[in-house]
Amino acid sequence: MYSITKTFTFSASHQLYGLAPDHRCGRIHGHNYTAEILLAASELDSRGFVVEFGELAPIRRYIDSVLDHRHLNDVLPSQPSSENLARHLYDWCATNLDKPIVARLRAVRVSETASTSATYQPDEAIHGAGR
Repeated sequence: MYSITKTFTFSASHQLYGLAPDHRCGRIHGHNYTAEILLAASELDSRGFVVEFGELAPIRRYIDSVLDHRHLNDVLPSQPSSENLARHLYDWCATNLDKPIVARLRAVRVSETASTSATYQPDEAIHGAGR
C-alpha cells in the first residue's frame, strides 16, 4: 500500500460550547491549524503517483476562501471542534474532488497545536477497503 499526505495550514478562531463555565476553550480563541489529507492506493497510477499533489489545489482554495481567518462557529454547522473540522474537510473532499482522487481519500487529520490532533477516517466496512 502506498500513501501520501498533503498538509495545509490556516488560522481561524472558534468558541467551544458545553464546557465548564471557567474552561478557557469556552472563550473565543484562535489557532494556527494544520489539516493533513491522507490518500492511499495499492497501486500507483500510470504516472507513478498515488495522486499528483497539484491535483489537491482545490483543497487549498477552499481552505483559503472559507476557513482561513474566519470564526469557525460561523462556518461549520456543528460544534467547531477539531473532530468536527476533520469530518467537515473529509466530506468536502469527498464531494468536491475528482472521483479518482476521492477513491484514494482515506482520512483527514486536523491539529490545533503541535501536540494535539483529531482524525476523521470513515468506517472501512461502509466505504470499502479496496478503493
